[in-house]
Amino acid sequence: MKQILLVLQGLMLVALFGCSSLVNEGSNRNAVSSSLVDYLYPNKDDRSEVTAQLPLLQLPVKVGLAFVPSAGFSPRQQLSMAQEMALLEKVKASFTRYDYIDRIELIPSTYLRNGRGFDALEQLARLHDVDVMALVSYDQVMQTIDNNASLLYWTIVGLYVIPASDNSIQTFVDTAVFDVKSRKMLFRAPGVNRIDQRSTAIGVADTMTENSFKGFDAAVQDMVVNLDAELGRFKDRVKNEKIAKVEHREGYSGSAGALDFVFLGLLLCACLVQLFQRQWRQPRNRP
Repeated sequence: MKQILLVLQGLMLVALFGCSSLVNEGSNRNAVSSSLVDYLYPNKDDRSEVTAQLPLLQLPVKVGLAFVPSAGFSPRQQLSMAQEMALLEKVKASFTRYDYIDRIELIPSTYLRNGRGFDALEQLARLHDVDVMALVSYDQVMQTIDNNASLLYWTIVGLYVIPASDNSIQTFVDTAVFDVKSRKMLFRAPGVNRIDQRSTAIGVADTMTENSFKGFDAAVQDMVVNLDAELGRFKDRVKNEKIAKVEHREGYSGSAGALDFVFLGLLLCACLVQLFQRQWRQPRNRP
């Protein structure tokens, strides 16, 4: 009787190992990326060209905001149009805080697929009536490694699956802001994120798909913090480092938080006029 039980247990273990091999999806590595350099310089010979032209910015500037088209081959890592626009809304919030920015136009990445290079970027800027383009590029690497714990066990409550896959998703995003006419980069801001998680082998695909967008979202949030800091420093850099020339559009007088000399002069004149009017209206004492 004991020998029969041992044989049955051995057969059960063989069957369980067989089931485990069916559940095991194997190790794989997927990546998706959108290269800013490849988009702006489709001809590699143009990458060495450097222009000495200094950007001329007309304040407040009009900004176009878009994702660089991706070149990945993993369907579960591809950002949908709705996901792209949702992430761009978070980036847009950083720009709206500063008075030297007029408006921010969100541009779907499909518009950027019609052509590459600065010539195509200039056409896109004219189409949307913007002076500056903020281009968001990214790299995401998704890796799944099945470990030695990929076993199935029978318990009192039934079949139990030990977490069998180590999943990692590394995401890098970067916003580069260009003056379209001079083709000069004004500043850039990066963001990074890493997600590590263990899951059952049978559910690894769903887990990775869900975490892919979470990685993008967290990396964009990290980038927004850096972008906000760069936007805050940009005005000081223009003044102190002379990285660009500045002209004011008609009706724009500068920073909303600071009074310029013209406004102070007008305010002083108004106060003096009111003071003289009050003194003139007071009755004079007769002798």
